Amino acid sequence: MTITTRAVRLLPWSAPDGKPCYLSSDGYGYVTRVADNVEAVQLGMAGDLLDHVGELLTDGEATPDQLRFALGCMSQALRDTKRIADSRGTRLPVPDDDPGTVDEEEDDSGGGEGPWLPAEAFG
Repeated sequence: MTITTRAVRLLPWSAPDGKPCYLSSDGYGYVTRVADNVEAVQLGMAGDLLDHVGELLTDGEATPDQLRFALGCMSQALRDTKRIADSRGTRLPVPDDDPGTVDEEEDDSGGGEGPWLPAEAFG
């Protein structure tokens, strides 16, 4: 089994016109390190914001304007976090030939659900 990876990375920022930016590299250059740092900052800020919003909600004294502002910030943090997850998900190694995958047409198990193990796993 060989492992292949995709050659482009969705970057954690957009072009001035709002279109996504991509990087094609081996994953070890300067722009890659900058993107990694930006992602780390975005995730850290999202965590801090989550803590702040939790405090704001339990305060009982929060005004509608404060809650609206917090919701706007949370929306942006969630958008950033989703973009990071999408970017990292597309960079996961994809096996060319996964022995644990069963083609539905070849499935003779009688319709059972659950994970499949290769025959070698049984002995």
